[in-house]
Amino acid sequence: MQAIRSRDTKPEWLIRRLVHARGLRYRVAAKPLPELRRTADMVFRPARVAVFIDGCYWHGCPEHYVPPKTNSGYWSDKVLRNVTRDRDTDQRLVDAGWLVLRFWEHEPAEDCAAQITAEVERRRGRSGGQGS
Repeated sequence: MQAIRSRDTKPEWLIRRLVHARGLRYRVAAKPLPELRRTADMVFRPARVAVFIDGCYWHGCPEHYVPPKTNSGYWSDKVLRNVTRDRDTDQRLVDAGWLVLRFWEHEPAEDCAAQITAEVERRRGRSGGQGS
C-alpha cells in the first residue's frame, strides 16, 4: 500500500505536462474548497475547474476494474466507498459553482489535455489561444 501513489502518477504527470505546454497554469493536488477535505489533481481557481485523473482499479472503472481474488470483500467495499466519495465530491463542487472534469488513467493524455484547455478557456471567457 505504501508504494501506491496518491499524486504525481504517470497519467497525471503526462496530462499536466501537456496542459502546461498549452500555456495554462494550475495548482497540483489542491483543495478546490477549503472546507472540503479532498484534493483535486489539478485546480484552476479563477475558472473554478477541478480535474481528477482516476485510477481504473481504485475508482472502479467500468471498462477495466477487476474485483480482487483475495480479500475481495474488503477491497470491493473500499472501491465502492471511493466511488461514492467521488460522486459526493462532484456534487459538492458543482453545488459551489465548480466544473468537475474526471478522466480515467487509460484515456489518451492528449485528449484529456485538449478538453481541459477548452473548458478552462471557455470558463475564462476566451474563445481560444494560449496563456493563463
